[in-house]
Amino acid sequence: MLKNKGHSSKKDNLAVNAVALQDHILHDLQLRNLSVADHSKTQVQKKENKSLKRDTKAIIDTGLKKTTQCPKLEDSEKEYVLDPKPPPLTLAQKLGLIGPPPPPLSSDEWEKVKQRSLLQGDSVQPCPICKEEFELRPQVLLSCSHVFHKACLQAFEKFTNKKTCPLCRKNQYQTRVIHDGARLFRIKCATRIQAYWRGYVVRKWYRNLRKTVPPTDAKLRKKFFEKKTQDWKPA
Repeated sequence: MLKNKGHSSKKDNLAVNAVALQDHILHDLQLRNLSVADHSKTQVQKKENKSLKRDTKAIIDTGLKKTTQCPKLEDSEKEYVLDPKPPPLTLAQKLGLIGPPPPPLSSDEWEKVKQRSLLQGDSVQPCPICKEEFELRPQVLLSCSHVFHKACLQAFEKFTNKKTCPLCRKNQYQTRVIHDGARLFRIKCATRIQAYWRGYVVRKWYRNLRKTVPPTDAKLRKKFFEKKTQDWKPA
């Protein structure tokens, strides 16, 4: 009897471990519809959506324009973490079968990640997903120091249905909104405007110089004085 009890307990432990690992894999892949732990959450969300539909009321447009306050430049360029709280521990992590997720990065650690990204020149290069420049669109920095468009990363996560870096395939990364690409794009636009303006000033100065100072070449000098005599009118 004791042997049978020990054998059955081992089978129960194996079954629990298998279920825990399966649930961890589902959480890791973020398959919410198949996860047992998230089933109740989806039901609660459906009930909330139904209650919201019932409570919604029609809004009459009076035609009056509402004054909207423009966001400050400091707030628009403020960096912040998108996922400040770590995900809850799965059953496999609680049982010690798999290590717990890394804790949230501190501000100093995020600064080191950002410096590593700047040394790699990720913000200067185009987005690895859409192959377009970052310009003024929202930009995110991953804890693995790779940079993407925020919309591109969200589309990639939705398409793959899991949270892995498109470049290094790191799982369960942390994301932070940055504005390095927008700042570099503004500097690039400012340098272009300054270059065009300097070129315009130099060309205008050269045209005035050609009208007042005769050239050294004989043919051009002859044309210069001929034009001067043609433009000259007696008083």
